[in-house]
Amino acid sequence: MLPLRVQKPVCMMEDGGLNCLSKKNEIFFLPFLHYSLHLHIITKKQINMKRILSLLTVLFIFVLAVNAQNDSQSLEPSNKTFTVNGVSFTMVYVEGGTFTMGATSEQGSEAHDSEKPAHSVTLSSYMIGQTEVTQALWQAVMGNNPSNFKGDSRRPVEKVSWKNCQKFLRKLNSITGQNFRLPTEAEWEFAARGGTKSLGYKYSGSNNIDDVAWYTYNSGRTTHPVGTKAANELGIYDMSGNVYEWCSDWYGSYSSSSQTNPQGSSSDSYRVLRGGGWCDDARHCRVALRGWSSPGSRGNDLGLRLSL
Repeated sequence: MLPLRVQKPVCMMEDGGLNCLSKKNEIFFLPFLHYSLHLHIITKKQINMKRILSLLTVLFIFVLAVNAQNDSQSLEPSNKTFTVNGVSFTMVYVEGGTFTMGATSEQGSEAHDSEKPAHSVTLSSYMIGQTEVTQALWQAVMGNNPSNFKGDSRRPVEKVSWKNCQKFLRKLNSITGQNFRLPTEAEWEFAARGGTKSLGYKYSGSNNIDDVAWYTYNSGRTTHPVGTKAANELGIYDMSGNVYEWCSDWYGSYSSSSQTNPQGSSSDSYRVLRGGGWCDDARHCRVALRGWSSPGSRGNDLGLRLSL
């Protein structure tokens, strides 16, 4: 609002009311509060003090409500960034909720039997890596880089087994004092689907795989720096394609019963892998696709994503 040039008013009490006049008995303009869109014209006519007090009371209540809302929002959990030996990475807050896990309708005829039956899962809130663990972070923690595709430290680390990941997590936690871990399979899928903000996509963030994934038809037969495709609804990258990601679970068949914070099978010979990789077709980069391998397997399409 542009400033208004007004004459300094002279105010006096008359008959119980406040009368404000300019020195030349002219009309002058009085802005009512800095954010108001209206200018109030005050003349010789008395101002109704009760009305002013009523408006001020309403304003006071409004300001209290806005402040309370802002305080509430400031207390909500948010993403967190950590730095280890000069390498920073971000963990995305995933609000807990209930979703249908497995062969949901948008997966269509491409769904495998291992994705069935679709079933209801309820999860508590948690955090998950905004990107896959990069070669830079692995190097900063472990002092080595086992990856096949080097040349850019922003690429995801690969050629790491599930057992290698456990060593990495123990060392990372000793450095940070946190409790980083691999996500459960259910946590992984919920985040890949967009959590409570899910729009029901087949891939993580889109129904067009080229928008969100490095896979066999666009990767050039190699990995790519993380976060160079579009993010999903939660702002998470590469949950379809680039490299498969180890989960904490033993692989096991799905049950039709509803579950809360499932941890997977109690034992098996294989650990779960999710997301597909640079060498896979679109079918294997779907959010419901399940992979598995022995805990000691190391391949140039096997990586990890952190959870907390």
